[in-house]
Amino acid sequence: MLSQQLIDDHIIMSIIDNLPPRSLMIFTGLGILTYFLLNFLCSVCDPLEPPMATTRIPYIGHILGLGRRKFNYYVDLSQKTRLPILTIRVPGVKMYIVNTTELIQAVQKLHKKLAFPPISAKFANQLCGVSRKAREVLAVNVNGDEGDWGLNMEATHVMKMATAPGPGLDAMNRVMVGIVAESLDGLIGEGKESVEIGLHAWLRALITMATTESIYGPRNPYRDVKVQDSFWELESQMMRLLVGILPSIFARKGVAARRRVTKAFESYYARSGLKDASLLAQARLEVNVKHGVPIKDVARYETVIGVAIIVNTAPALFWLIFFIFSNSKLLGEIRGEIEAIVETSCNEDGSLTRSLDITNVKTKCHLLLSTFQETLRHRSAGTSVRIVMEDTLLDDTWLLKKNSIIQMPGRVIHMDSKIWGPDVADFNPRRFLKDKNIKRPNPAAFRTFGGGTTLCPGRHFATNEILAVVSMFVMRFDMRPAKGEWKLPKSDNTNVTTVIMEPDTDINVVVSQRKEVGDGNWTFKLSDSKTTASVVVEDRVDS
Repeated sequence: MLSQQLIDDHIIMSIIDNLPPRSLMIFTGLGILTYFLLNFLCSVCDPLEPPMATTRIPYIGHILGLGRRKFNYYVDLSQKTRLPILTIRVPGVKMYIVNTTELIQAVQKLHKKLAFPPISAKFANQLCGVSRKAREVLAVNVNGDEGDWGLNMEATHVMKMATAPGPGLDAMNRVMVGIVAESLDGLIGEGKESVEIGLHAWLRALITMATTESIYGPRNPYRDVKVQDSFWELESQMMRLLVGILPSIFARKGVAARRRVTKAFESYYARSGLKDASLLAQARLEVNVKHGVPIKDVARYETVIGVAIIVNTAPALFWLIFFIFSNSKLLGEIRGEIEAIVETSCNEDGSLTRSLDITNVKTKCHLLLSTFQETLRHRSAGTSVRIVMEDTLLDDTWLLKKNSIIQMPGRVIHMDSKIWGPDVADFNPRRFLKDKNIKRPNPAAFRTFGGGTTLCPGRHFATNEILAVVSMFVMRFDMRPAKGEWKLPKSDNTNVTTVIMEPDTDINVVVSQRKEVGDGNWTFKLSDSKTTASVVVEDRVDS
């Protein structure tokens, strides 16, 4: 790459050197004029709009910065400008970057004028490659301006209802913990003392099956390893599909992978796979059929919904387990919390059964909950996005122009020392513990699950799944790196479609049975789902 750049520079300089003096003056003048013209156009703002953040390279400077720094670029901009909201211009669009909790909440209150549904519909169509018929159906009353009807509004509603605390979530939880327990039982083969695994790869496989089985039931398409592999191939190509420039050429692998997963879902629907599926899967199909979406397009939509239900849980669990096991003091304290709620019974043959109630984990393991929440704060890279539907005055101060894009980067809020204190960049597992002597941060500053009308509907299931795996894993196993010491992997290559950073490299670990707990069986106990782990302000019942 460097040698190619030198060659290109040499060619350019050769052309310039051989230009006649008059042509050289014109060439130079046009270059300077173009620079200042682009710089001017990229800095023009209405006086009431948020201030423009300029770059040394006009028009494409922010694109280059995002390419280089990725999810940390907005943190850099925020710390450099110290502005509550700012404007950046990139090719084809003007964007407002919101940097404070107060203004984010103001944006969320104006959810019709500063809307998410039109963007989500556009992205869904782009990623899924659906037919014109499906696009037309989804476009009807997409923002709910005429009421809570239409495919987009009704599909959002049924997803929220199916994943809210209640019978639907309880049924999914029961399937999920059964698969988690089975996987942990089989982790170390019979007669073996230990096993070496790639931690992230193992967790990703576990989460993929536990989640999809709980949603799609016994005919789950993801039981086919080829479908799993195709989904992860598709996930790696998401950005190319979103850009949408000749996807059959530049996202060829992604298009092929999407086709394979879609075919699996077409077969699933054709075989009445939903008969024993979750309320969530049944409700999603029903609302699509009600609005006349062709079944092939239903399968295409379902293919990409995996991004929402699978992609972020595995890395969140990976980081949580990493932070716990790499800190022996923290590991011991969390084990003490969990041990206090384990119920032990003696069977007729004299063997022991230890039972772990997930509801008790959520309500009594305060340090584990704080560590979980700090993991999400520290490793979150998600950005909430809106489109300005009409010229709007935000917070009676800032003019936002129609058709502009609003971005609310969670990492800017999560890395703000004014909110979290001078140790904001450090991992502090006690940060979210309640302490009457310490002023707690504004709970709305926790942005991992979004907020307002776009609050993640799957947060309850994801939280239950993560806590089930980590609590049982901590109690049953010891773990150490296969080589060397614990070292935090980099996350420079995280996919832009994800909320939680992904490790660039896996960690090979050696897992062994804990001698302290001895022999016996381990089981999960599930109370109903009315008790939630209130990690977001919308779920909190305390002050």
